[in-house]
Amino acid sequence: MIPKPDTRTPATHADFPGLGRVCRLGLALRGNTALMAEDVAAAVERGVNFLNWPGLEHESGLTAYLRALRKDREKVFVAAQFMARTADEAKREWDGMREALQTEYLDVLTYYYVESEAEWKQIIGPGGAAGVLEKARENGEVKVLGLTSHQRDLAAKWMDTDHLDAVMIRYNAAHLGAERDVFPVAGRLKKPVVVYAVLRWGDLLRPTPEDPPGFSPPSATDVYRFALCHPSVTVALMAPDGRAELEANLTLLTEGMGMSREAYQALAGHGGRVRAHRPHFP
Repeated sequence: MIPKPDTRTPATHADFPGLGRVCRLGLALRGNTALMAEDVAAAVERGVNFLNWPGLEHESGLTAYLRALRKDREKVFVAAQFMARTADEAKREWDGMREALQTEYLDVLTYYYVESEAEWKQIIGPGGAAGVLEKARENGEVKVLGLTSHQRDLAAKWMDTDHLDAVMIRYNAAHLGAERDVFPVAGRLKKPVVVYAVLRWGDLLRPTPEDPPGFSPPSATDVYRFALCHPSVTVALMAPDGRAELEANLTLLTEGMGMSREAYQALAGHGGRVRAHRPHFP
């Protein structure tokens, strides 16, 4: 039975099989995010320990932070998305990642945006990327292998294999499908779920034409609270653009992740209106 949202006292930390104890508020950097290495360090000092790296194509504050971390590398868990589908591509990408971050291992690698059965079969088939990464997992160079996808039903099916230890899926007040399609499977398998696009690219922070009188759009922190209220969410990734946004989000670690049941229900209603008026995503 899937647990229901806990609006009063959501946990600030969760057990992440293969890693250990993680802060449920994670930090992701996009290629255009204006966060510097000192901003990442400030988040880690405040308790954030799950960091989502934007990849080889972006020179980011997180890259600089991780290069400088060195002997304290074990104080954080680093996740990265993996583009390769074939073994040859995987060898080059894996070597490039370790060189870029000057590390011998990564905590989490997810096959990035696998959106079809054909892609998945290529990854796990003969000559596929899985052969390289699963060997790296056996050697301890990767602790957790996961998958990032928008296809909830496929992600849930693929999660029920030995190829994957975790999934990364979209979940927010306007996209609740993971509650039906992914969370029950993850709970049964005891595999962690990392969620992204929690703000729905900012849509949840804006009004809609159908908002009731007196309604004010929620703050980013309340939108993150909504996701973190669900105990099936192991980590919810924030992606602040600048130190001010980061500081506002970090108040979740000091003020708590809970919200009133009334506020939760109001945000759920707002999510439904956002989905109805900006329905471009499944």
